[in-house]
Amino acid sequence: MISATKGFRVRRAAAVALTTGAVLATGALTAAPAQALTAPTITAKGGFLMNGATGATLFSKSATTKRLTASTTKIMTAKVVLSQPNLNLDAKVTIKKEYSNYIVSKGASSAHLIVGDKVTVRQLLYGMMLPSGCDAAMALADKFGSGSSVTARTKSFIAKMNTTARNLGMSNTKFDSFDGISNGSNGSSPKDLTILARNVMKNSTFKSVVKTKSYTAKTITKTGSTRTMGAWKNTNTLLGWNGTLGIKTGSGTDSKYCLVFAATKNGESVIGAVMTAPSADNRTADVKKLINYGYAKIS
Repeated sequence: MISATKGFRVRRAAAVALTTGAVLATGALTAAPAQALTAPTITAKGGFLMNGATGATLFSKSATTKRLTASTTKIMTAKVVLSQPNLNLDAKVTIKKEYSNYIVSKGASSAHLIVGDKVTVRQLLYGMMLPSGCDAAMALADKFGSGSSVTARTKSFIAKMNTTARNLGMSNTKFDSFDGISNGSNGSSPKDLTILARNVMKNSTFKSVVKTKSYTAKTITKTGSTRTMGAWKNTNTLLGWNGTLGIKTGSGTDSKYCLVFAATKNGESVIGAVMTAPSADNRTADVKKLINYGYAKIS
């Protein structure tokens, strides 16, 4: 009896040891913790990344420091236009000589709009956001500002941009232009631009525009005939890469290279901005790092 009991205990101990060994082998009890993600190093002086779904911060580098925004300013121009009550995207705007004079005097990027042509608000949004047309931005500011002159109306529109920024909680932002050609105090921060981007990407028209790689507008000439414009190509070369949906590039002598971006993949959404990158290639590399990091951080 004693021998049988002892034999049972030995067999039971062996079984427990065998089971424990199997558990240890599979790691069920001693699974190693997941390797911590290392935040990327970016060349841009400022950067910010958030979870597009929750708004949670995923990455931050000098994120609240105000910097020149260059043409990323046009995101706010689009936001103000798309926030107009009873907006008719098919309303026609006649291209004025003042718009042409402006881009010539500033050496600004252009959608090559023709004076006298009638262009819809929708087309102007494409002309502003894809080839970064400052003439299209001015046409929109003139259309949706108030006053008795082009100067007064564009000034009024810029005031609307600043009001919208305040309402969105963009505390480190001030605009003094409708297109990013600064008059001395046109700036925002990576975090503020990301807040703006997350808000305006909820608008289906905006989202459709900024993810478009190429768009050909048909405008109406002075004589009433149809003009087929040269295709407007999006300046954002990251479109389509790893789920990238937009949003807007910017560059300038003082602002260097900026990009506000959004990407969605496998149900994971990230939105962010880099500002003052030293080159276009650096800007692209920075954004790729952030998008990959964001996906990994969320999953």
